[in-house]
Formats: sequence, C-alpha cells, structure tokens
Amino acid sequence: MSSKGGYKVLVVDDEEDILELLKYNLQKEGFDVKTASNGMKAVDIAKSYIPDLVVLDIMMPNQDGVETCRQLREIPDLQHSYILFLTARAEEYSEIAAFDVGADDYIVKPIKPRALMSRITALFRRKRSDKVQKSTIKVKDLVIDKSSYTVTQRDKNITLPKKEFELLFYLAQNPNKVHTRDELLQNIWGSDVYVLARTVDVHIRKVREKIGEGYISTLKGVGYKFETN
Repeated sequence: MSSKGGYKVLVVDDEEDILELLKYNLQKEGFDVKTASNGMKAVDIAKSYIPDLVVLDIMMPNQDGVETCRQLREIPDLQHSYILFLTARAEEYSEIAAFDVGADDYIVKPIKPRALMSRITALFRRKRSDKVQKSTIKVKDLVIDKSSYTVTQRDKNITLPKKEFELLFYLAQNPNKVHTRDELLQNIWGSDVYVLARTVDVHIRKVREKIGEGYISTLKGVGYKFETN
C-alpha cells in the first residue's frame, strides 16, 4: 500500500514531456500511475486499470479530452472516479463543456507540480471523507438510488453523469428548500475546486431535460428547489 492509499492515476496527454513530468511527480507522491498519449488509448486502459483519478488534456488529435471524458463516464466502474482536466484551454466554454460531461476539476496550464499535487490531494481528501449512502429517494414516479448511482422513472433507467446525479440527489435529499448556486457549488463541487456559477445552471438544465419538468423549480435570482408536492 502506497503512501497515497494505493490510489491509481491515469494521465492522458499527447505531449510526451508532460506525461513524463506528471508521472514522475505523481509516483514521487506514492501514486500508482499509468499514461496514455491519446483519448482512445486512455479509454481502453481505463476499462481494465479502473483509475481512481484521470488527469486529462483537452487538445489531443483524433479524439479530444471532452469526448474522452464522456466515454470514461459511461464506464460503470468509473462512476466514482475523479476526472481532472489539465489543459491550456482557458475559455469559459471549454470549462463548461468539461464539467458538462462529468469533470470534477478544471486546471489551466501552466501549473507548478506542487500546486497540482495539492489539488489532487484535495480531491482524494474528499473521496476519503465521502460517506457511501445506501439510501433510496422516491418522489412521485422518480427513484434515485445513491448506492448504485441509478435513476429510474416508471421502470425506465435514466443515465446521469456523476455530477448531474450528485446534484439531483442533493436537491432531492433536501426537498422543498431553495438552495443557492453558491451552496450547490460548495456541496457538489467542493471548496477546493474553482467552478463557474453558470456550471450549476448548465447541470440543472441537463437534469431537467432527462427527468422532465415538475421536479426542480427556479427562484429567480436566488437558486433552485426540489419539489415533492
């Protein structure tokens, strides 16, 4: 067992020097590390390696990081894994796209190795502190099962990426109460991750598209509320 609890990290980047630098620093901190030079190879490795964390670039040939993240989130064994984007793309739309497909953190290059290790350690600190909740929430025709990360509606399975599920579960667990964007950012993404407030709006919209209207209401200028009536 390593000093980092045996955590496995998959680093994905098309630049060999960045792969080697990240691998060296992660292994020095006690992580088990594998690398991939493109998104398609990363998905293949992840299916058998089952990393606890994927560090992912966006700009890669053939298949970019956003599409790779989307495919990784479709692998059942990776539902509880963290995906951290480390990229030179600083545009707001790139960050929103990354969180929209299930990213847990988004870091713009360049970043010093020690600062990156601090962000990664913060993610795993959240992982250790997370309590596995076995509860199932049933509201109207919606069943939200935290133990299996599944949502069903009238016996039909609804697929939600990790952050969309956690957002829905949090709202449903605290119903009929208005939650501000800041509160949702704090409880779903954590204080160690910088996320745009607009990201909450995007995730709410995606959840509504999948479960339908009538569950999550908006109080303009304040936040969101899960309705049980």
